[in-house]
Amino acid sequence: MTIEEAQYDSRVTYIGGFPGQIVSGVIWLLSASLATWSTPKNAILFLVFGGMFIFPITVLVLRIGFKHKNPLNALATQIAFTIPLTLPIAGAATLHRLSWFYPAVLLIVGAHYLPFVTLYGMRVYAVLAGVMIAAGLFIGMNVASFPLGGWIGGVIEIAFGVVGLALRAIARPSPSPA
Repeated sequence: MTIEEAQYDSRVTYIGGFPGQIVSGVIWLLSASLATWSTPKNAILFLVFGGMFIFPITVLVLRIGFKHKNPLNALATQIAFTIPLTLPIAGAATLHRLSWFYPAVLLIVGAHYLPFVTLYGMRVYAVLAGVMIAAGLFIGMNVASFPLGGWIGGVIEIAFGVVGLALRAIARPSPSPA
């Protein structure tokens, strides 16, 4: 299997990764709602622990199995592990200033999307990475509101997923019934 074939297989199997962005966005929004109407601790714990379930929930949504053979599956696993391995940076930022939690996570998640360009063979993931990184930097440097970054992160993820699915449907209409 060539890299291009593996990328195509990843795009087909995971529907371009777009359902994963929607699942992630919902988790971000639930965390932001906790940040707004509950406590920062509950919001942080929900995003950290809820984030661990993004891929399994996405798999359930897609109803695919883990036995799928694709040479890029190892890359997908490595990409997934970048977030929990770098979350201590968000923790350190949060200890310094509570309002830096979501901006730090925006930076971490945004950077984690860069290898998706190779995983899916889709440059649009560089755009998503750039938007999330820029949002994280802007909010972290200019806004003192704790929940704002959570709301922005959720909206970015869901918007990207919905637009991606819509454009995918337009580009590849489903076959008409015979």
